[in-house]
Amino acid sequence: MRRTSYHVYLNGEERRLLINSLNDSRNKLIAEGRYTDLIDEVLIKVANAKIQKIKVVSKCP
Repeated sequence: MRRTSYHVYLNGEERRLLINSLNDSRNKLIAEGRYTDLIDEVLIKVANAKIQKIKVVSKCP
């Protein structure tokens, strides 16, 4: 079965909020004594993702 990949475009503030939210969720799971494997994987992917500058063109009527 083929895996579907998605691209998410975030600015600096959104990326920071995402990392902080994932880290808070991870800390909550650790406090409950639950596994954090999935959050760890996503956190590593977000933290190590390439940063690309793109041009956004807005079409306002």
